[in-house]
Amino acid sequence: MKRSASRCPVPAEQLPIREYEEMRESWFYSWGARNLRGYAVPVLVVWCLSWLVSGPIAAVSFAPTQFLTKFLVSAALGALVIPSLTLLQLYVGWSHVGHRLQTKNLPYEESGWYDGQIWTKPDDIFKRDRLIVDYQVKPILNRLKKTFGIMVGCLATGILSWSLL
Repeated sequence: MKRSASRCPVPAEQLPIREYEEMRESWFYSWGARNLRGYAVPVLVVWCLSWLVSGPIAAVSFAPTQFLTKFLVSAALGALVIPSLTLLQLYVGWSHVGHRLQTKNLPYEESGWYDGQIWTKPDDIFKRDRLIVDYQVKPILNRLKKTFGIMVGCLATGILSWSLL
């Protein structure tokens, strides 16, 4: 059933603007909205911590005393897995909120999965939400895409250098 009303029937916790504000204030999801340093430092910390997993695995395969370069390359590439998954979660979360903000006809549930409704946003709310997407959410998604591009470049460089070893 489609319905539109001047009073918003969507429960407060399901409002896209509320979801957006919660993500901006969230410890994890706020990474994407921070300045460059505030974004890069946590990503690098996660990559460094990933060495705690990838380092020992690489050391079993390539003893650092004998094959230092192979050890470093394989550990560094292996350490990209956890940051990639972390950034993927950031991307999925911000993408979801961006999609809900851009949607004119907003699906919601009043009390459970069985009573889904659709609310058509009034033009002023829809325009406000679109501006938030254009000026807040899209830059975060673009930053994450660029980071994925950098990671793919690192992966390609690592694979290329591996073939030269």
